[in-house]
Amino acid sequence: MGLCGEVRRACAEIAESARFVSIDMTKLGVIAPSGPPALDRERHYLEGSREDVAAYLLTLDSINFGSGWFPTLCKRPGASGYYTIAWALADRFRSKGPWSSAELLELDAATVASVLEQEPDHELMDLYARALNDLGRFLGDRTALEVVENAGGSAERLAEDLAGGMPCYDDRDFYKRAQIVPNDLQLAGISTFEDIDSLTIFADNLVPHVLRVDGVLRYHPSLADRIDREELLPPGEEEREIRACAVHACELIARELRVAPRTLDTWLWNRGQEPRYKAVPRHRTRTVFY
Repeated sequence: MGLCGEVRRACAEIAESARFVSIDMTKLGVIAPSGPPALDRERHYLEGSREDVAAYLLTLDSINFGSGWFPTLCKRPGASGYYTIAWALADRFRSKGPWSSAELLELDAATVASVLEQEPDHELMDLYARALNDLGRFLGDRTALEVVENAGGSAERLAEDLAGGMPCYDDRDFYKRAQIVPNDLQLAGISTFEDIDSLTIFADNLVPHVLRVDGVLRYHPSLADRIDREELLPPGEEEREIRACAVHACELIARELRVAPRTLDTWLWNRGQEPRYKAVPRHRTRTVFY
């Protein structure tokens, strides 16, 4: 069984035995189709060479975590935590291009904070620096595009390489960021993966939130109360149930809509940018995995 099949199996098992989260099967049909997935061309760096855009996306997804800290970031006007990071990094690539592997190895929290327009003593900056150091070690003498091409046109193989090569990608049972890399590369037109639609959704804290607001996911009253009071959830059983039930519910919804889970993920993530979803607290967990 490959990485994607393992995610489906694990999440189905967690959902079946979940104590704090359940799926309301009668609400699966509330999810309406949206437009085709696309990357924001202003807040992502997509206009460069194929090599540089591949480097940007791999760099971005190496720090595509931290939603538990996002309320504490200095955000660009009108931008979420994710888009603040993606946009600031895009502007760095526009002005100076990608970091080399040697430069990635030398990055520290202060340098990363300067690039991302954040306070240098923010805890997330140190975690981002470590993740980028790991990326430098992972790349070694290879370019980002060589890593992509070594996967032989398989999104799952690329995800497995990333998950096995860097600690922050080793998100057991979910592999959110390892899977989102090939998805982003395909959306950017950098590579085409023949098995791209084998990817699951990219389990974070926003897609489950949208499913909760839409009535698909139901939380135990004590869990719902803590989230509504904006209490941080520790990594562990509750937040894993939230993510696993979201993955499993989306498998069922995708099957019903006859759409790839990765496409459904984009529809739900984009819906989560709407004011009615932002008005309701979502779960926050401080973790390097999402």
